[in-house]
Amino acid sequence: MMKNTYNILMRAAAVIAIALGMTSCLEKIPGNAIPESEGMKTFNDAEQTLTGIYSAWMSEYLYSESLTLLPDIQADMVHAVQGNSNTYGTLWQWDIRPTNAEIESVYAALYSVISNCNFYLERIDKIMAAQTNDDRITALEQYTGEVYTIRALAYSELLKNFCKAYDPATAQNELGVVLRKYYSEPEPARRASLYDSYEFVLDDLAMAEELLDEDYDAYSSYYITKGVAHALHARVALNMQNWEDAIEYSTKLINHKNNAYSLSAANVAYTGNMSFFDYMWKYDLGTEVIWQLGFTTTSYGGALGQVFLNYTNDYTYYYPDYVPAQWVLNLYSAGDLRYNAYFADFATGYNHNLNWPLLVKYYGNQNFINNAFIYHVSMPKPFRLAEQYLIRAEAYCRQAKPDYSAASKDLAALRATRLSSSGNVALTADNCIQAIAEERVRELYMEGFRLNDIKRWGKLYNNGEGFQREPQSNTLKEGSSLKIKADNPLFVWPIPQHEIEAPGSEVEPNESNK
Repeated sequence: MMKNTYNILMRAAAVIAIALGMTSCLEKIPGNAIPESEGMKTFNDAEQTLTGIYSAWMSEYLYSESLTLLPDIQADMVHAVQGNSNTYGTLWQWDIRPTNAEIESVYAALYSVISNCNFYLERIDKIMAAQTNDDRITALEQYTGEVYTIRALAYSELLKNFCKAYDPATAQNELGVVLRKYYSEPEPARRASLYDSYEFVLDDLAMAEELLDEDYDAYSSYYITKGVAHALHARVALNMQNWEDAIEYSTKLINHKNNAYSLSAANVAYTGNMSFFDYMWKYDLGTEVIWQLGFTTTSYGGALGQVFLNYTNDYTYYYPDYVPAQWVLNLYSAGDLRYNAYFADFATGYNHNLNWPLLVKYYGNQNFINNAFIYHVSMPKPFRLAEQYLIRAEAYCRQAKPDYSAASKDLAALRATRLSSSGNVALTADNCIQAIAEERVRELYMEGFRLNDIKRWGKLYNNGEGFQREPQSNTLKEGSSLKIKADNPLFVWPIPQHEIEAPGSEVEPNESNK
């Protein structure tokens, strides 16, 4: 009964838009700050505040566009097309500066989410103490667990993009992020160590995992569940080189006690000529989706598919800003069913008659297209079970006593749902990183992982040589031959310049700021 009540209340709550500040992302602007004497005094207020936190994730600067696409566009996954709109062009060309508008917006949007979480957490204890209804107490515990998870997620994204890869041997001496724990109390604008920053995330996850109820875990959830907290914990553990925890928490999802999640098979029909995997991308419903943003035709964020298709320019031809790199296309075998789910040949409207497979993974939710003529809007899926198999496989390979057999079984289990025939693979000490890297590209293409993957692998991948782009037909010469080594400072985004120059700021720059 409580589960149903919770879902009904959440879906009925009004959406609150909380504006971003215009100066430092770390400071509340008086005109935009929520007065301390107002807001969040009752159970209903807490629900509405939580709904506002969820709505903030719909921002085009977060998973709806920038946070998902920028890391992969900056890496070696796509090529910019001649005559394109130059959207995200500076990142593709590695002309990345502390004043870059896209990076500033990502940074600001993440700290806005954190500020909203802090507002909630600062006030929830008083509301909880005033409750006498057991159902409401249970609901507030769930809500609070969601907020702790969301704050941890926002910080994890800041760490992934604005900090160096985590090395347990040096983390205490490396720069992390500015930690904001409170809403109303002043805190110094100073970066914590990388170690302390990650510990903050783990502390939030510990609180979340204590409060959240595993019985609420369900696939394609629009809300944060314990499954999401576990999925984030596994991802963070992988980034921290904590192989044991990465295995433990990914296993909680793979072997879920309630069987809440299962891989959406590309080789099993769901309806007509559409597989479960196809349906997941075309209709935003999949058994392996742990959490996705719940868009509607009247409430949605950015358009993930826009820069890869731009069909709406004239509704006749496609004008992609970016096309898949040839080396990526070559990774898919003839029997890999992901290829046709992710790529398709369409006529383009460019004068140079571009003829190249286009990314259709984010073509758009078919219900949105059919019912509201909204193209290229897909619900972002920050956590999928497929990633958890890849996390566990890598952790098995990199733990003190590698278990290549277990890692091979995880890759085989994933590939068995993606290929028309057997997907067996034999991992060894010599090939495991390369094999896992390639599988992560095939599976997680344009989901925002590639830049961080190369950064965290360092010398383990491609002997530390990073990547080199190879020119393709009808793509821009500038940037098409870039060779970027894994130790390039721009794998770490610069801290926005206005954060460093803000009055009273003690925020230290990254090497990429120079």
